[in-house]
Amino acid sequence: MNNKNSNIKKWISFIILTLGAGTIYKLCFLKDAFYVPMQQYLGLTHTQIGNALSLSSTITTIGFVVAIWLSDKISKRILISAGLIGAGVLGLWLSTFPGYNAILLIWALFALTNDMLFWPVLLKSIKSLGGKDGQGRIFGYFEASRGIVDTLVAFAALGIFAYFGSGEIGFRNAILFYAITSIVIGIAAFFVIEDDESSSKNNKEEGKKAKVSPIQAFKTKEIWLAAFNTFFVYAIYCGITYFIPFLKDIYALPVALVGIYGVINQYGLKMIGGPVGGYLADKKFHSPTKYIRFGYILCIVLLVVMVIAPHKSMNVYVGMGMTLIFGAVLFSMRAVFFAPMGEINISDDISGAAMSIGSFIGYAPGMFCFSLYGNVLDNNPGLSGYRMVFMMMIGFAVVGFIISTLLVNSIKKNKKKQEIA
Repeated sequence: MNNKNSNIKKWISFIILTLGAGTIYKLCFLKDAFYVPMQQYLGLTHTQIGNALSLSSTITTIGFVVAIWLSDKISKRILISAGLIGAGVLGLWLSTFPGYNAILLIWALFALTNDMLFWPVLLKSIKSLGGKDGQGRIFGYFEASRGIVDTLVAFAALGIFAYFGSGEIGFRNAILFYAITSIVIGIAAFFVIEDDESSSKNNKEEGKKAKVSPIQAFKTKEIWLAAFNTFFVYAIYCGITYFIPFLKDIYALPVALVGIYGVINQYGLKMIGGPVGGYLADKKFHSPTKYIRFGYILCIVLLVVMVIAPHKSMNVYVGMGMTLIFGAVLFSMRAVFFAPMGEINISDDISGAAMSIGSFIGYAPGMFCFSLYGNVLDNNPGLSGYRMVFMMMIGFAVVGFIISTLLVNSIKKNKKKQEIA
């Protein structure tokens, strides 16, 4: 009975975590569904949107460093609630349509609420729900569930945008919807998610162990390889943001379809990529790392096709299909790109620190990729700029394949050592 109650509590926590994860990033990634309205009503260029995202990712770096300590020291109930509510409050400010400098500050603060307070402890919590051989599936289920929430919330915001005339008022109300939803879920999380096991009774020896945990994580080579494996998946992922203006500029995708495509591309594909990636990683490749390595090969092939394709003479639906297929492959990789942390048998004592390091390195491309891609597009108008972006994504995939191969080999060596021992 106790086990049954424990499982119920765990899955209630899973639901709240999924709701939070599917909501908190809507504001800082407003461009996913509202890229064109951001340009029109916030007066932002490609480069300025990229600068805001890159600044946020730069501050995220600091946040993840602090999270190495926070995620194993402060209760997940407090960190998750504070992150969600804080992001919502920033969304209320954003709804006033402040100037460019204020927008940069808001995106910098999003990095602290979302990535310092919320994300590492979320990953730690999800990892704890999966067994040793189920990391791919639990992260896949999480990504798929998150995709459902992402899609529903984003389509609701698009519905609000359309209801109020698809103009400035609609855009403002869509932002308010995101903000209020994040605050409500943050309040719910505070009352539903349980505190971590009390540390008040821990003896001094346990306290010393907690202090050295981050050092142990820093010394583990496989953590760094797994982190950089994530790094290159995310560097490629940053590029799919520009599939939206690509279809609009090159294929003349109607404005009415731009937002819908953005939601499908960024959120809907999670519902496919999540379970497929988790299933393939655990059941077919028997290793999340091996599946990610295979995914890099698919990315290279598909991107080469996108570079050489005669886009100007192709039908818009062919272009949409091409980008969505690539997105599905990438999301199947992204669904499990933290799963290798479970595959390399990280101790629970350093799992929070390991996930913080993995997040710190893994999301680092956001510091420069958005600005890099956006700058290339602004300085190279038309198809040539997009082809340059696709070629850079190919370069990231090639290096990622090398890193994942090193990690696969390292995991094999460690398993052999354990068998001998």
